Amino acid sequence: MSDKKIIAVTGATGAQGGGAARAILADPDSGFTVRALTRNPDSPAAKELAGLGAEVVRADFHDEPTVHKAFEGAYGAFLVTNFWAHGSAAKETDEINVLVRAAKAAGLRHVVWSTLEDTRELLPLDDGRMPVLQDKYNVPHFDAKGESNQLFEQAGVPTTHLNTTFYFQGFLQGLGPQRAEDGVLALTLPLEDGKLLAGVDVADIGRTAFAILKGGEQFIGRTISLAGDHLTGAQYAEKLGAAIGEPVRFQSVPYDVFRTLDIPAADEIGNMFQYYGDFDQEFTGARDLDRLWELNPELKSFDAWLAENASKIQVS
Repeated sequence: MSDKKIIAVTGATGAQGGGAARAILADPDSGFTVRALTRNPDSPAAKELAGLGAEVVRADFHDEPTVHKAFEGAYGAFLVTNFWAHGSAAKETDEINVLVRAAKAAGLRHVVWSTLEDTRELLPLDDGRMPVLQDKYNVPHFDAKGESNQLFEQAGVPTTHLNTTFYFQGFLQGLGPQRAEDGVLALTLPLEDGKLLAGVDVADIGRTAFAILKGGEQFIGRTISLAGDHLTGAQYAEKLGAAIGEPVRFQSVPYDVFRTLDIPAADEIGNMFQYYGDFDQEFTGARDLDRLWELNPELKSFDAWLAENASKIQVS
């Protein structure tokens, strides 16, 4: 183990960080080993990673010295922040600044930063087509990350920006088919008919990050925009129906209507889907599936993801 390069993984007990840690640990010949950062090293997820061979250490973004210590001696890192833990773009920006300072202080040689586009680059706040949130953002969980990309460059941290997208797992977590009043299953999304939605298996974020780390210096300074499939709402509905054995129709909800729904973060999710739709050529077009499959041959299409997860889709 001593001759292996240490990759520090933040959010190691979460979906993205856990995927990165498992991808690295599953390849004993990669030359890398995992230092898993978590606020709670005694959690079942942390203990599971330790059992797979990870070094598990306590680190808290709000206790900056613990992050600096966790990065010491590491070669590189997979960095991710969790906006949804608090819902504040300002707090997420503070967390990212901690990560940048710690990465710089530790002299990390290669950071893969899980990020998203800053929607304001294509949609100025004065455009008026969607409400401004948290005073200065269209989609706070996009914009705070995208705005912070420059912090890595300014600090001189060798970084690959990995732009993520909608998780297929969303269909298991509240956005899946629901039975309508007429008894038919409906996939109801704020997505215009015919518009493409780029989706990805969340585990592919970690697998792709691992591929980037293995690829080394050629990826430093580059942005890799990730997806596993590009499908319309009707295509998602058709494939979901085939997987669960019952027809599913797609039902498009206007963005303005969705933003008024009594669900958590309805305004932000509505804005996010409007960005997907209004700028589909730029957003989806940046995600070249052929090139991504070359980088990560294990990349899952929606069909491949459904083959493994259809039994988890709960409908009533």
